[in-house]
Amino acid sequence: MEDWLQAAASDAGLHAVLVTVAAVEGSVPREPGARMLVDATRQWGTVGGGHLELRGCETARAMLASFEARRLERFPLGPSLGQCCGGVVQLAFELLDAGHAKVLAERPHEDSWRLVAIDGAPDRALFDASRQQIHGEPAPAFTGTQGAPNFTHIMRGPDGRRWLVDKVEAPHEHLMLFGAGHVGAAIVRALADLPCRVTWVDEREDLFPAQVPANVTIEATDTPEALAEQAPPGASFLVMTHSHALDQRLADAILKRPSFDQDWFGLIGSQTKRKQFEHRLRDRGITQARLDAMVCPIGVPGIEGKQPAVIAVAVAAQLLMVWETRTATKASTGIL
Repeated sequence: MEDWLQAAASDAGLHAVLVTVAAVEGSVPREPGARMLVDATRQWGTVGGGHLELRGCETARAMLASFEARRLERFPLGPSLGQCCGGVVQLAFELLDAGHAKVLAERPHEDSWRLVAIDGAPDRALFDASRQQIHGEPAPAFTGTQGAPNFTHIMRGPDGRRWLVDKVEAPHEHLMLFGAGHVGAAIVRALADLPCRVTWVDEREDLFPAQVPANVTIEATDTPEALAEQAPPGASFLVMTHSHALDQRLADAILKRPSFDQDWFGLIGSQTKRKQFEHRLRDRGITQARLDAMVCPIGVPGIEGKQPAVIAVAVAAQLLMVWETRTATKASTGIL
């Protein structure tokens, strides 16, 4: 869950303005849908930093002081703000609606759409991924927009009113992390603020910390192979348990998944461990094509440090590369 939404959901009385990148032209710091929440003294999230963000915070606080409900402002980054990227950003400003934030926070694993009137009456509504309304005032302006951009944008309704159409995407990537040792814990910390869900698995319940990041679910189980088999298609797997025998059983279960061509699998270890596992797994019926897809050693090439935090950074970067490639492929094929 994003920082701004966590803050809004945890304080129903928060008096704040939600700032959204509504539209962009040219080179800009952040994409449409980037958001920050601003109250009188604090800020959560970012719309790109620099002078743009400073002006956004100033505008939001002026709105809080004057009780202004909504605003749309256009910022040419070069001429007016002196930022070298030189594009144009339109920022939408709206007083935070606690009810909408609560509904969004209750849907952490599902995509949603926010529809917010910029002109006229302060109408707003929430829709699910299929654009069925789930909260708020009736919003006929969203009807018949199936051909509209599948990302945050500004549109005009039949009556000429402007609306912010804001896609709130849930994290689509799901990592199954097996092993609660030092490296596993470091990876959890490294992924805490990244757009993913993590299921953290180990049989040793006492190893899990008392508190984990909001995107992490703990599974203390004696049958981790079953979780590997039941994970949804397209999951990512990292195996780094305390036992080579358990690592092998998990590798066998993951490599035999019917959806393995959609998955990603990384196994901690050296080239020597890889060769040993390949030999044993081949004897258990794993094809060479699937063994070739197993990533071992893990981490982006060129980072050789063995400290848990170093390994975590290398693995987090590797996962981001995998996930961004997936997203680009889906976008190019029209799946997103």
